[in-house]
Amino acid sequence: MGITVLFLDEKVNLVIHGFIPAGRANHYMPSLKAGFIVKVDRFEVARCSSMYKIIDHPFIIRFISPTIIYEVNTGAPKINLQS
Repeated sequence: MGITVLFLDEKVNLVIHGFIPAGRANHYMPSLKAGFIVKVDRFEVARCSSMYKIIDHPFIIRFISPTIIYEVNTGAPKINLQS
């Protein structure tokens, strides 16, 4: 159990699956707001199990205890919400 997030990589036009474990969810919830662009640092990348695969990308981003999220205020790309 946990929170599934989708990351949009505007540079290469990819969607990447992300996962926040239930034990870390309360820590990250204040930083996850609809319509905001954030930067994520210090995360783990792993192969996505076919059992939990929700997109075609072969990897998943896992939030671990050193992971940090912060809002991008300047120079943020414009993301088409219809994508």
